[in-house]
Amino acid sequence: MKNNLPLLAALLLVFSGNVCADIYKRVDADGRVTYSNIKTKDATRLELDPDANIISNDKQKRSADGTSTSKRVASPEGFPKVDKNTQNQRDAKRQDILQSELDSEKSALEQAKKAYAEGANQPEMSRKKNANGSTTTFRNAGKLDEKIKTLQADVDNHENNIKLLQKELDALN
Repeated sequence: MKNNLPLLAALLLVFSGNVCADIYKRVDADGRVTYSNIKTKDATRLELDPDANIISNDKQKRSADGTSTSKRVASPEGFPKVDKNTQNQRDAKRQDILQSELDSEKSALEQAKKAYAEGANQPEMSRKKNANGSTTTFRNAGKLDEKIKTLQADVDNHENNIKLLQKELDALN
């Protein structure tokens, strides 16, 4: 627990957000640091800027027609900015990468569909040696079902990847 105190203090500071409690720090004779919301002997009150600890993960809300309902806030001064030409080059490169991935997924989908068709046409067989020395062949329906499910999952996975890549590409246009 002693080693977790700095982590606990950092978490307390980060997640204090709009909490209006006083925080006190105390260092005992052995050098152990204690943070508390209760004032104790030799504890000093920490001066915290509540606004510096606010973490917001709110996404912009959109109205029914798809327009943003909140105003965009300008980037702070000194925030790194990219010129339009550089951003266009990055977007073009991203689009090329996504298109390449889409083409690869389409190819993989075709291969997965072929594997599915071949697997469905080749039932799983088991052979059993009889007491008289002959062999009997049986269809293994459970193994065939397992194989078909795996092949279908592969096809579904590639179809989903294609859909997601296409969605990304459409968002760039």
